[in-house]
Amino acid sequence: MAILDVRDLSFTYPGSDKKALDGLSFTLNSGELMTVVGPTGSGKSTLLRLLKPELRENGTITGSVILGGEDVTRLSPVVSARRIGYVAQSPEEQIVTDKVWHELAFTLENLGEKQSAIARRVAEVAAYFGIEPWYHRPTAELSGGQKQLLNLAAVMTADPELLILDEPTAQLDPISAQRFIEAVRRLNHETGLSVIITEHRAEELIPISDRLLILDGGRAVLCDTPRSAASQLTADSPYLGYMPCAERIFAATGGEDSCPLSLREGRDYLEAQFNNDISSLGSPEPVNSGEVALELSGVYFRYGRSEPDVLKGLSMSIFTGEVFALLGANGGGKSTAISVAAGLRRPYSGKVKLFGKPLKEYRDGSLYEGNISLLPQDVESVFIYPTVREELKGCEEAMQRIPYDFTPLLDRHPYDISGGERQLVALCKALATGPRMLLLDEPSKGLDPDSKRRLAALLRQLAREGMTVLAVSHDVEFAAMCADRCALLFDGAIASCGDTAGFMSGNRFYTTPASRLTRGLYEDAYTAERAAKLALQNGRRA
Repeated sequence: MAILDVRDLSFTYPGSDKKALDGLSFTLNSGELMTVVGPTGSGKSTLLRLLKPELRENGTITGSVILGGEDVTRLSPVVSARRIGYVAQSPEEQIVTDKVWHELAFTLENLGEKQSAIARRVAEVAAYFGIEPWYHRPTAELSGGQKQLLNLAAVMTADPELLILDEPTAQLDPISAQRFIEAVRRLNHETGLSVIITEHRAEELIPISDRLLILDGGRAVLCDTPRSAASQLTADSPYLGYMPCAERIFAATGGEDSCPLSLREGRDYLEAQFNNDISSLGSPEPVNSGEVALELSGVYFRYGRSEPDVLKGLSMSIFTGEVFALLGANGGGKSTAISVAAGLRRPYSGKVKLFGKPLKEYRDGSLYEGNISLLPQDVESVFIYPTVREELKGCEEAMQRIPYDFTPLLDRHPYDISGGERQLVALCKALATGPRMLLLDEPSKGLDPDSKRRLAALLRQLAREGMTVLAVSHDVEFAAMCADRCALLFDGAIASCGDTAGFMSGNRFYTTPASRLTRGLYEDAYTAERAAKLALQNGRRA
């Protein structure tokens, strides 16, 4: 039985001649989990907002969205709150109260439920999601992963029929993301909740999905079971990058018959089909120009005298012309570290040097005049004009460097474009200053796989031209694409650091799906491309 029926849905933003959604139709059956993927700006977030009446944006709409036989536009706000749950990308975006317990009760209080009913439902939900240990904590003290899990739990107190999730793991570290997806899987499998979710990082999602919808240009390219959809994608398909690592390896090695989706299936495929006499491709030598571009020595930082230290003797050196990736858990201090490196926050102990000169010696704004530029995690903070055209005035050269067509965005407000598009516009502004040192806080957030690959290639090219790049990221696969070296920040200091191949092969959790899939078979197959290349070099089993 269909729980959601989208019929010939089209949407056009004000002032635009291009449809963000163009005649989209699909059906979600009761109890199904549907994953929606597609290029940056393909209409994924637009679609999800149209499913929730209160979130619909101004624009021209045709077609219909039918929930359980009723057009969603006819749902009252109270009925919509009960029947449709929505969790957005940013963990902070939906939290409205100061305590965890109050956040859980907030929806039911606003729906006018009795206190006894609220207490029972909140207790049940808190127990289900394992929230009891932090039930009484202030919401401001939670990690990003805890905040997003709280958002999910708070939505579930209303017991909705349909759960909508818009890139909910985009700002989560790999372990927190896996825990969140596991919570969604449990809800779907154990309670029969219908789920529709958009994600660029679909490694864990696609194998547990009932339906896969691929959007491009506001149209449905494919809508089928994940395995059937994957079998229709050739090795040169522009949509193969959305598939799990196992399927990408399968396609790149000319696999036939049923394609693997999970890591276990992918490993079974490699073991059954290929020899493993050659275990390594060999790793390129990490960049070491001999000149240290950025150096942090024994850095300690806290946000207040009575607050605990966030950085605890942090020391690291980054060489000129190197791409250096800093990884770690939500709340581990990565954004703090990069803001200290940018001179935005001052440590109470330790030294920070840029090109051999202490930051405090860069006076009168000279630090930001061709020396260093920062792309913040909250890219909205860099926008000050009502149109993208005005934001990018003077950024023409940078726009030519970034492999993306900004033309359709120019007359739109920066807040009205997709998250990935906002990342690229903000990156233009960061590059326009011509920095020698580029600091990036979650640069791949909101980007589709192809955009990530192109961004990684751009960073490699900038490094070859002499620019130094420090990228803070939750996206381990992105780091594997572009970094010369990777480091893990834990408990305010560097826990491990090394060349990308050694870092990925030495970690069990902070590593790529390809590295986990090939562990014990190959030594340095930390991307699907490297794994496929090694498999082909080894040759098929007789």
